[in-house]
Amino acid sequence: MAGIGLSWPSKLTERPTHASAVCRSATRCCASSVKMTVSVDEKKKNFTLKNSEDAFNAAKELMPGGVNSPVRAFKSVGGQPIIFDSVKGSHIRDIDGNDYIDYVGSWGPAIIGHADDEVLAALAETMKKGTSFGAPCLLENTLAEMVISAVPSIEMVRFVNSGTEACMGVLRLARAYTNRQKIIKFEGCYHGHADPFLVKAGSGVATLGLPDSPGVPKAATTDTLTSPYNDIETIKELFNTNKGEIAAVILEPVVGNAGFITPKPEFLSFLREITKENDSLLIFDEVMTGFRLAYGGAQEYFGITPDLTTLGKIIGGGLPVGAYGGRRDIMEMVAPAGPMYQAGTLSGNPLAMTAGIHTLKRLQGSGTYEHLDRVTNQLINGILNVGKKAGHAISGGYISGMFGFFFTDGPVYNFEDAKKSDTAKFAKFYRGMLEEGVYFAPSQFEAGFTSLAHTDQDIQQTIDAAEKVLRQL
Repeated sequence: MAGIGLSWPSKLTERPTHASAVCRSATRCCASSVKMTVSVDEKKKNFTLKNSEDAFNAAKELMPGGVNSPVRAFKSVGGQPIIFDSVKGSHIRDIDGNDYIDYVGSWGPAIIGHADDEVLAALAETMKKGTSFGAPCLLENTLAEMVISAVPSIEMVRFVNSGTEACMGVLRLARAYTNRQKIIKFEGCYHGHADPFLVKAGSGVATLGLPDSPGVPKAATTDTLTSPYNDIETIKELFNTNKGEIAAVILEPVVGNAGFITPKPEFLSFLREITKENDSLLIFDEVMTGFRLAYGGAQEYFGITPDLTTLGKIIGGGLPVGAYGGRRDIMEMVAPAGPMYQAGTLSGNPLAMTAGIHTLKRLQGSGTYEHLDRVTNQLINGILNVGKKAGHAISGGYISGMFGFFFTDGPVYNFEDAKKSDTAKFAKFYRGMLEEGVYFAPSQFEAGFTSLAHTDQDIQQTIDAAEKVLRQL
């Protein structure tokens, strides 16, 4: 098991009148873009987002806020959102021809690198047979066997189409199995956009500064109890005041949607103990951490086995997928084996199954997690060191291929601590890093990700860029 690697203080233009005209303009610009293979300084000199600006202004006439997921709108960092054109390995390219080292990785799935040749070849072969069956296929068996053999808590698994869908299913299952209604979630933890979870959620909700979401009926959240992350005493109090009513505790075992926040040493074992004592279920939302912290996820890494687990991202190899699984006696409640209904036309889609199978095969290779640990260690400690030398309050940490940093002295144990971060400084840092050819998540409250495709050169270039930008802040 690799070390935990923690390092604590150790103007958009006016909207166009005619969207179609802007679309045509953006298309002409994109077609004339010239690929640039130049030095970092030349990149910055030539850095422009004109094509992205045109395309985004057009998009705002077509889609709410111009995007299909809120954090992409750059609300918390300001300036112009980037419109991507292509990805490969550890790099991404936008429609203006700018190239960036990528530390978002499609929010986690690209653990072996973007557009991997082996995965693409396997997808091409699968597509010859069809892109969707809406019926069982043998690939589902293969991926299910791989997931079950890897993740300690999973004896049976149900594939779905997204992390949100997986969390919706697992919540319904926990309530069906225990015949109880109340759940405990943690402030800043994000489990998708289903109504019961949009209470003190992180990720896009935190980024936009929204306490909750309009449209969520009160009845949907009255049974959702919340606690600060890493707060044992609050959990004890919630169990004491809701005896026999709590179906489950759900959490990100390592928080990724309020920034990167790790559990205190005793926190996960305490949750395992108190849920057992109260006949409640412990649910790990490993949509981010699954197959990233270790091949068996956070539960393998920390040695704590929950009753149920949600997965996503990596098990689809970049294609839309999710899953929930756990003990056989609980999973046999799911229809058609049992009475708890959940279904999906595209669940077990052959393309997603193929990409997942080949991604997991690569992760079984020798030295995989050692590489992730090494490059992430170099990256986060390099950024922290140059930040401190430049006189900034900065803290952060990593585990394997997942990391994060905050512009605050820290330590950061929960969402309230994370909110002490200087988000205005982060926004300036973010824009500066873009101009230097480095792409982080456009929010202080998101974790970052490395991949097997990240090289020592990528890491050093990122640290050098960070040093340059931080000295100018």
